[in-house]
Amino acid sequence: MEKDKIIVGLDIGTTKICAIVGRKNEYGKLEVLGMGKAVSDGVIRGIVTNIDKTIHGIEAAMKEAEEQSGINIRVVNVGIAGQHIKSAIHHGGITRNTNDDEITIEDINRLTNDMYRTVTPPGSEIIHVMPQDYYVDFEDGIMDPVGMSGVRLEADFHVITAQTNAINNVNKCVKRAGLEIENLILEPLASSLSVLSEEEKEAGVCLVDIGGGTTDIAIFHENIIRHTAVIPFGGNIITSDIKQGCLVMHHQAELLKTKFGKAIAEEANPNEIVSIPGLKNRPPKEISIKNLAHIIEARLEEIIELIHAEIITSGYENKLSGGIILTGGGAQMACLKQLVEYMTGMEARIGYPNEHLGKSKIDAVKSPMFATTLGLVLSGFKALDDRENRYMESQGKSESSSNKYRGDRKNTGTKFFTNIIEKTKSLLIDDVDDRQDY
Repeated sequence: MEKDKIIVGLDIGTTKICAIVGRKNEYGKLEVLGMGKAVSDGVIRGIVTNIDKTIHGIEAAMKEAEEQSGINIRVVNVGIAGQHIKSAIHHGGITRNTNDDEITIEDINRLTNDMYRTVTPPGSEIIHVMPQDYYVDFEDGIMDPVGMSGVRLEADFHVITAQTNAINNVNKCVKRAGLEIENLILEPLASSLSVLSEEEKEAGVCLVDIGGGTTDIAIFHENIIRHTAVIPFGGNIITSDIKQGCLVMHHQAELLKTKFGKAIAEEANPNEIVSIPGLKNRPPKEISIKNLAHIIEARLEEIIELIHAEIITSGYENKLSGGIILTGGGAQMACLKQLVEYMTGMEARIGYPNEHLGKSKIDAVKSPMFATTLGLVLSGFKALDDRENRYMESQGKSESSSNKYRGDRKNTGTKFFTNIIEKTKSLLIDDVDDRQDY
């Protein structure tokens, strides 16, 4: 079943719109069937600001992905990011009917679904509810309570909210492009699926996804997502700094950044000069690589300080044995790893999305730039919380029912109560039938 299943990830980013079509091979690795890319003109800092341009970008990316894969795409997993994303820890609990029976997966689901009714600020809604530690009869520190006996079941939840208008605009663009959204997933959570290993998440790790408009942060410890944040700066602001500092065109600044940029000015050769074609009837402009590196380093230092501040705020600064993993397009900057290690005092590495990747005809997907899109594909096969995967396996459910459980999270509470009503009706009908037979 899983080998036949095809999942499509759609990343509506600030600089690019990317679609990847994938399936699991016989070894359980992700095989990329096709990829489509388009320039993103209608998105600023992760938020859709021009519907028509975004729709055109989605259609162009989908057309290329369909041509490469030979598959007619209709359903996609979509990522969401932006400064409007907020996260907080909330506590919830339920009282079970009896302490004789074991705590079941249904109890866990009921507790989780209850959290989707948490009151949020006006204009925002919950997109993810991630359980942290559980409490059974006021006994804390329980990671997985299924199978235990107890009356009172409680848990701390990492609740992630997004602006309702931002969600609606993403939905509108995808639907107008002729597609249907299966899952709406926070982008750093998607990136974590493709970049992080189980050992790193267990040891404690901070994933930093440096995109064009935003830098997304996700902190893991003991295999559980502990903190998420979005910093409203990314690669585009570095390009803007180069444009102003060197007085060049935007596309020239982008080329200077990607081809000659370094995160540490001391690593740049002071004698190296790049000649930029001048405007009409003007002489070429000469740019010092050393000066270019100073501009880049100044902005990256600011971004790294904000990242470090988020790590300290999370309370997990001294628990991250896995250090910092840098991914996204901005992670390809030369010497960035060394600058991050110097400023934070933590180990760092560049995260390539090949943790779960099998053989692929498209080598470009192995770039950190496509970590989020590959993670969105993987989210169709794997839950964001490893415990959910175990629950599905223990119940012997198919992958499709697993997707149903983690599909439209906004409506899971409604689905739960609909199921309860249906079960109650069937019990009443059975009872009436029994009495008639009697």
